[in-house]
Amino acid sequence: MSLLVTDVTVGDRPGRAVHVEDGRITWLGDAADAPRADRVIAGEGALLTPAFVDAHVHATAAGLALTGLDLHSSLSVADAVAALQAHVTRSGDGIVLGTGWDETAWPEGRGLTRADLDAVVGDRPAYLARVDVHSATVSTALLDRIPGIAELPGFSPDGRLRIDAHHAARQAAYGAVDGVQRRSAQQATLRTAATLGIGSLHEMAGPEVSSADDLRELLALAAAAPGPRVLGYWGELSERGGLDLVRELGLAGAGGDLFGDGALGSHTAALSTPYSDRPETSGELRFDTVSVVEHVRACTLAGVQAGFHCIGDAAVDQVLGAVAVVVEELGVAAVRACRHRLEHLEMVSDEVIDRMRAWDMVASVQPAFDAFWGGDAGMYAERLGVPRALACNPFADLADGAVVLALGSDVPVTPLDPWGGVHAAVDHRTPGSGLRPFDAFDAATHGGWYAARAEHPAGPLAAGAPADLALWATPDGLSRILADRARPECRLLVVDGVQLG
Repeated sequence: MSLLVTDVTVGDRPGRAVHVEDGRITWLGDAADAPRADRVIAGEGALLTPAFVDAHVHATAAGLALTGLDLHSSLSVADAVAALQAHVTRSGDGIVLGTGWDETAWPEGRGLTRADLDAVVGDRPAYLARVDVHSATVSTALLDRIPGIAELPGFSPDGRLRIDAHHAARQAAYGAVDGVQRRSAQQATLRTAATLGIGSLHEMAGPEVSSADDLRELLALAAAAPGPRVLGYWGELSERGGLDLVRELGLAGAGGDLFGDGALGSHTAALSTPYSDRPETSGELRFDTVSVVEHVRACTLAGVQAGFHCIGDAAVDQVLGAVAVVVEELGVAAVRACRHRLEHLEMVSDEVIDRMRAWDMVASVQPAFDAFWGGDAGMYAERLGVPRALACNPFADLADGAVVLALGSDVPVTPLDPWGGVHAAVDHRTPGSGLRPFDAFDAATHGGWYAARAEHPAGPLAAGAPADLALWATPDGLSRILADRARPECRLLVVDGVQLG
């Protein structure tokens, strides 16, 4: 069945129309010259754009945050505990899940402890993730479910867990979520994405953040009914069988949140020099370099895209050093064909840019990180010192260096908010580090397709491209939306040629 969306503004040109057939754009031009179609949607002058692509999400965790305890707005320990008490009072039995707390500016000068949780939840297991989801505070009842956790790196008797202890607790917490609750969470994420004009989501799954069954169920859910498409990634080293699931499910890549290190907020991102506020630590690398080389090699030989979570500069250097070994062994063409990804790329040198450009690697970035924690007085400045903090997330340098950027939210770490991500990429807290407005919009649309090795040569709004379109409830052109930092409402979303709303 053919579809015509007519009388729309495309870019800044009113009176345009787009013709769609078999899930692809077949024609774009003046509305007066549009071909006939089985179904016609009158745009009434509204802005039509490519649908957004969120290049880094965790759908189940995001849905659990949407439907569960959200602590992002908590301003103190007392405030977070009060929110926890209210949630426990209105919720049923079973595990208590929450996310989003950030102690950086809390007046108590500390984060949540298990004593805080136990006083509210009693004998219920509870897992409350810090905002970066790389550490968490858990209740005694959850600790009691995890044999040997006290022996793992990152364990603290006060219930604040990091690195390996945190990964074990997260697996136990999300393992306690039943199928009904998981499906409801996934549906909530897909529904929310559709209302925001997001046509595609890159799901960053892995054994430390979800499960193979969780990924299977999400992909099946997305395929069963019209809605945002889900492109799956699996973050597990090849030596541990990581490529097996990629092949089984036909995933987009073997990477995503393959944790080369942790996060700055939790002091677990791997740095080349110590943290400013904790000079006794530089974080730590989670894999030995031999394993990283083997993963990149195995993926390249298989023609599969690899990806690594690498926030600290030491982690970035480790991954790029491994890619250099594979380039030497297999040749630059083989590596470029795979378009390997660096997730959460924040600490960038000129050498990093040169290597990524030469090897056609993708920078998967989250502009909300800078908006929330950047600048000379934010969490990054506290952790890294002002000079290093202001050098983080140099989007302009990456773009000027011909490195392709793909914008994502890392939801539930930061909310699904594609227009907000575009505007944050422009309004960088470090002067000169932001993107030009149209470049930011391109990174939030075409960049996501490029990152998944599925881009159309002429871009996402051209004949032959997948028909993923968003119609916005505004008479303004794209230039005005970008200039005003507006967040228009999505009036209609089309994914793969199918109208969703």
